[in-house]
Amino acid sequence: MDGTLTAFAGELWVATGDKGEIRAALQAMGDDAQNILLFDDRTGRQVDIDMEDSAPQAPRGRGRPKLGVQAREVTLLPRQWDWLAQQPGGASAVLRRLVDEARKAEAGPTSPRAAMDAAYHFTTAMAGDRPGYEEAIRALYAKDAARFTALSRHWPSGIRDHALALAAPAFA
Repeated sequence: MDGTLTAFAGELWVATGDKGEIRAALQAMGDDAQNILLFDDRTGRQVDIDMEDSAPQAPRGRGRPKLGVQAREVTLLPRQWDWLAQQPGGASAVLRRLVDEARKAEAGPTSPRAAMDAAYHFTTAMAGDRPGYEEAIRALYAKDAARFTALSRHWPSGIRDHALALAAPAFA
């Protein structure tokens, strides 16, 4: 669920997606989007987003604009330039591949502890006053999926299902 947000209107799930998708969904709701709660699925914490897509458009420079490529300066040592020169595809292709591999490794599976914390933060905000909440949190940190599921069964389905989805890596 990395990089996604989830929106709730009261106890009803509204949407899950990246910031742009959530912004579009909320804009489509118009005035009905006034009392929406947004949660970062990575942390389970409540967040706000700017409803205006106000990213300034930078003037286009060198590069391949159709691909979104931007030319920037990279400073390397001579031995690093020598190594890059020997790689197939050229320095830019190698650097792009290395960056993508590092990003994938960084965004790897959610750790059990991060999943527990995300589920805790979300559940506290959305189900903190619901029956079974405290015992469900104990079950979450004990990695007892069956008990967590049983204790949350009477919660509204959107809240229960999202809490279970956030907690899933902790129970794996």
